[in-house]
Amino acid sequence: MDTMLAGRLHVPSGQFRVEEVPVPVPGPGEVLIEVKAAGVCLSDVHLIDGSLKPFVPVEEITLGHEVAGVIHSLGPDLGGDWTAGTRVALQAGQSCGECANCRRRRAPCLLARTRGVDYDGGWAQYAIAREDTLAPIPDDLPFDQAAIIPDAVSTPYAAIVATGNVRPAQAVGIWGAGGLGAHGIQLARLAGAAPVIAVDPLAGARERALAFGADLALDPADPDFAAAVLRATDGRGLDLAFDFAGVPAVREQAALTLCRGGAMVLAGLTPQPLTVTDGTRFSWNRNEIRGHYGSGPEHVEQLIRLAATGRLDLSPSISGHLPLAEAAEAVHRLENKVGDPIRLVLVP
Repeated sequence: MDTMLAGRLHVPSGQFRVEEVPVPVPGPGEVLIEVKAAGVCLSDVHLIDGSLKPFVPVEEITLGHEVAGVIHSLGPDLGGDWTAGTRVALQAGQSCGECANCRRRRAPCLLARTRGVDYDGGWAQYAIAREDTLAPIPDDLPFDQAAIIPDAVSTPYAAIVATGNVRPAQAVGIWGAGGLGAHGIQLARLAGAAPVIAVDPLAGARERALAFGADLALDPADPDFAAAVLRATDGRGLDLAFDFAGVPAVREQAALTLCRGGAMVLAGLTPQPLTVTDGTRFSWNRNEIRGHYGSGPEHVEQLIRLAATGRLDLSPSISGHLPLAEAAEAVHRLENKVGDPIRLVLVP
């Protein structure tokens, strides 16, 4: 076992290819993971098209930040009781362990790095993982479902329960019913939000939103949109509005739906300016705008427990499986919404 297949991106040129590379060797505090499943995310698409760049300058990178597999071999100086064959999901983020926040055990890490963005990820037959990024998974949780928990599920989960602090019976709006938003709908319902209102311009996405637990699915271009939100919330408006689309027009519309004291949570990413159409109304209502990014290790661990105990069913989220050798095809399908996938999974 000297070489393996890996999906490699040459960052300066944007050239992506699946090729043979040496199998990595785990160093101190690391393990070698035999990858069993790796999710394909829009972030991977954006890395390839150049609209997203690694935070740490890098020439080439193995993509893939949603990864699950088994421990194949152990590096030296491990602090935990890890053994070969243990089933794990890999945290997408990795703290530096050296900055002021890490030394003080405060979040977020000032120099955090992301797997498959700043260092080699899991679109490969084998991947290196630092032991503090390992999250054990039970035998009855399928690898494909475990793989998508970091990011595809944990990002909206953290947005809902942490940044949004959703409470039972609060009215929640979810803009965008794609890979993040569909889970946001599912998780808002799990948190007790009522009603959960999904907003998406695509009819198929609105149907999916209803299947994932939305009480109502609206077209943002409907002339009756604002009135429909008020009818569904007994005239109050939304306590929380979540942008999972990262579109400026979404944010302007969402801000106008908030009730007094309501907040808008920005989970979708965009470099475009943030504007509020009616600033006076926003201030009079004591509204808030909260930025959100990613999730913490505790969120991944909580979601694994929720999925393992049957509180959260992630099987409908798996839109298809492709062999690792066809990673470019998976990227094409996601980028062009072929089959309108929630998550495609690569299987080495």
